Amino acid sequence: MDVEALEKELTLPAAVARFEGLRLRDSLADPPLNHDETLELLALGEVIARKSGYGRQLTVRSARTAGASWAAIGRALGTTRQSAWEAHQRWIDGQAAQHGEVGQLGFDEEEAAAARELAGPPLAE
Repeated sequence: MDVEALEKELTLPAAVARFEGLRLRDSLADPPLNHDETLELLALGEVIARKSGYGRQLTVRSARTAGASWAAIGRALGTTRQSAWEAHQRWIDGQAAQHGEVGQLGFDEEEAAAARELAGPPLAE
């Protein structure tokens, strides 16, 4: 199963629905999943993680825009403010690295700089 193809093909709700259907069948083993279905279940789990991770960082950005501190964001994510900030910095770096790649949007230099400015330092609050 090609996770990249599934990621492009399915929305998050569609991936979750298919995942849940296969997971339920797998837990009941009635009928048992075949080879392709087990691989699809693994790939769907990865698609869900990728899509929810991307959505999480967009929401972190919205929280910062609304004035949320890194401590509050960290609490909401069940982590520290430092870990939340570092994850967001990695996301910004990833977006900047994707800019200009075929099939990717990513952040140009100006957008990346604006995102970093909005993020600010993790301990300045």
